[in-house]
Amino acid sequence: MKPAEVSLPSDTEVLVKRSFDAPARLVWRAYMEPDLLRRWCGSTPGWSMPVCEMDMRAGGGYRWRWRSDENGQEFGFTGEVMEVVPHAKIVHTQVFDPGDLGFNMGGEPSIITLTFEEVDGITIVATSIKYASRADRDAALETGMTDGMEMNYKQLDGVLAVMQEEK
Repeated sequence: MKPAEVSLPSDTEVLVKRSFDAPARLVWRAYMEPDLLRRWCGSTPGWSMPVCEMDMRAGGGYRWRWRSDENGQEFGFTGEVMEVVPHAKIVHTQVFDPGDLGFNMGGEPSIITLTFEEVDGITIVATSIKYASRADRDAALETGMTDGMEMNYKQLDGVLAVMQEEK
């Protein structure tokens, strides 16, 4: 699949679109099930994901934490799930916990809206991240966030291929 497309629809938003060669129901599972999420989102080289707790229903919450294999430094995200439309949409808050990394991506929660659209067996995932301010958005972009997302999406391509073989 082609790399993710990144755009800035407003002063406080980042929009990332990526296509996956799998039906929406499988891509959805990869986002909703902790064991699957850990396989692709927690597999960045040099990092592990020791915490992947998720209650992905409206009113539920999540806590994700990554650890550097090299020096043990950690960071993470927490949030509350606001809306879930099966196989189509997830809306949640996201609060960055800088842990001991020494950088910040803003202290106010951002709103993440994920949509899943399947066309001829290809699923397009659009991730809209709405930050509290332009400064928060720019701080997040400066971390290389979108490059990291694409690395994870490449891992997700592999996870989805295995999922399709298993069905």
